Amino acid sequence: MTGNAGPDNGRASAEKSIWDRIRVHGPSQLQFWIIALVLGVLAGYATVAFRLSISWLQELFYGADDVTLASHAAGLAWYWIVGIPIVGGLAVGLILNRFTSDCRVRSVAHVIEGAAIGEGRVERRAARASALASLITLSTGGSTGREGPVVHLGAAISTAVSDWLRVDGVTARDLMGCAVASAVAASFNAPLAGCIFALEVVLRHFAFHAFAPIAIASVAGAVVGRIHVGDGPEFVIPLQSLAFYVELPAFMLLGALSGLVAVVMMRSIFLAENVADRVQARIRLPNYLRPAVAGLILGLIALQFPHIIGVGYETTYLALNGRIALGAAVVFAVVKVAAVAVTVGGRMGGGVFSPALMLGALTGVAFGTVATAAFPDVSGSHTVYALAGMAAVAAAVMGGPISTTLIAFELTGSPQIGIAVLVSVSLATFVASRMIDKSFFLTQIERRGVHIAAGPQAYLLSTIAVGRIMQAEEAPADLDLAAAIAEGAYIDIGATLETALPRLEASGLDALPVAGPEGDYLGTLRYVDALKAYSQAMAATAREEHA
Repeated sequence: MTGNAGPDNGRASAEKSIWDRIRVHGPSQLQFWIIALVLGVLAGYATVAFRLSISWLQELFYGADDVTLASHAAGLAWYWIVGIPIVGGLAVGLILNRFTSDCRVRSVAHVIEGAAIGEGRVERRAARASALASLITLSTGGSTGREGPVVHLGAAISTAVSDWLRVDGVTARDLMGCAVASAVAASFNAPLAGCIFALEVVLRHFAFHAFAPIAIASVAGAVVGRIHVGDGPEFVIPLQSLAFYVELPAFMLLGALSGLVAVVMMRSIFLAENVADRVQARIRLPNYLRPAVAGLILGLIALQFPHIIGVGYETTYLALNGRIALGAAVVFAVVKVAAVAVTVGGRMGGGVFSPALMLGALTGVAFGTVATAAFPDVSGSHTVYALAGMAAVAAAVMGGPISTTLIAFELTGSPQIGIAVLVSVSLATFVASRMIDKSFFLTQIERRGVHIAAGPQAYLLSTIAVGRIMQAEEAPADLDLAAAIAEGAYIDIGATLETALPRLEASGLDALPVAGPEGDYLGTLRYVDALKAYSQAMAATAREEHA
């Protein structure tokens, strides 16, 4: 007994020492890759559990999963179609009212914001509530997608790991990228796209040091997904040929149209949010009832158009296989936009990527039907247009042309039409980016007053607190603080450089007094100190992005 205690204690002490070093100094490269692998597996299993839970609940409520949900729901009683989303919306409202500060579901936008200015972390309590709310929404008639919830769920897992290891912001952001990549890869069976999505959309840089661990995590997530869900592409479509040179102008037109369609979808969502806010304030509707009202509207729409229920993969599959007529495609697209706007504007859960895929496929098949009928001798199949439109609308919404193009390839297993997809995606993102703040998510963040879309030179100012860089000193003898406050020639202690630096520049002075909550003098903020702090933050960001 005594002889074995020494080696066991020594081994335990060594293991504790390793973890202590990781927590204090950060993981080494090999340790980080191991952590990335474990995190990828965890995020992959969380994604698979979320996806299978949606299918199980849809079977429970509607008697069919998303693959056949629309056609099956058409035969259900009207009170069932209307009642399920109302009950689901009420459950969502109660959950969000209890566990979030603003009764809003957290999404990809919050992950991007966490990566940029949140030290690579998101709200863990709100994340759990949002995941449950999105699960209920997608299972009870909400017209959104599952990618937003699983991306945020993966970020919450990485936040827990980062907090446990007590790592700095750079390491936490890399871990967040690992979890996000794994979640996307497991959700769509798309490891390449998962890796690029994390770098392009969430981290918004392609730093060399982050690529290997993110790729490892993405592959781990894809493997987990393939083991438990299957290793085939999400959509199976017949391989098509493309009359490249003659037909490319048509795909350019489709790209421009897809960009406009994406803008219509995004602006419809924002309009629905604004209108719902005004109506809620006017009738004094409690926050917890807002999703239930949205559920009622969705149920009424679904009576005539059951294809809006759930993620919508059945309709997307039909469009990609050319089994939706022109008129039906146009009507379904319009109704889908309305349903997504009601779901998001009603503060239910879910993401916008799957709806964008469906809307893009409908746009593409409608355009392709017209194009192939007008020029039958020089056109390929209109299902190729459906695939290109699917990728183009999704890319414009996500602001991730590279990752979305890869997702289109991996979802369908059809890389032969890559040129058509690239042409459509490039035109769609160009058109949409001129009308919004680069993507749906960045526009959401901009609407909250955070300027991430403008780049680090804009949002880094909001991360530097005045209290951290001011000089604490006695008040100058000639300072009349009350007069300075009255004239606006002061800085509030709770401010950041986002407001302080413009005030310093406007004053033309070398320094301004810093006032506390009670109007008391706390110190001085010097212009040179503000510029120095800003310069150091920009340099640190550049080092991270180019490491």
